[in-house]
Amino acid sequence: MCLAVPGRVLNIEEDQLRMATVSFGGVTKSVSLALVPEAGIGDYVIVHVGFAISKLDEEATRRTLETYADMAASGLPDGAYMVKRRR
Repeated sequence: MCLAVPGRVLNIEEDQLRMATVSFGGVTKSVSLALVPEAGIGDYVIVHVGFAISKLDEEATRRTLETYADMAASGLPDGAYMVKRRR
């Protein structure tokens, strides 16, 4: 299973790969926006292995981060959280 993480675009370098600095809760990483040319500064993007793969609105970002926090706080082993939540 792969995990794509939402982050906020802080700045953009208009080079061949359209690189951006993206913040993940205060941790910043260099990310390519080549696959999401419409992304701009302040937008939320879903990032997988160093590439933004889609834009995400603020509400969807909030829900996603709340789910991640709930999963971390659950104390359940990986994968068990989603099984518990479906019941």
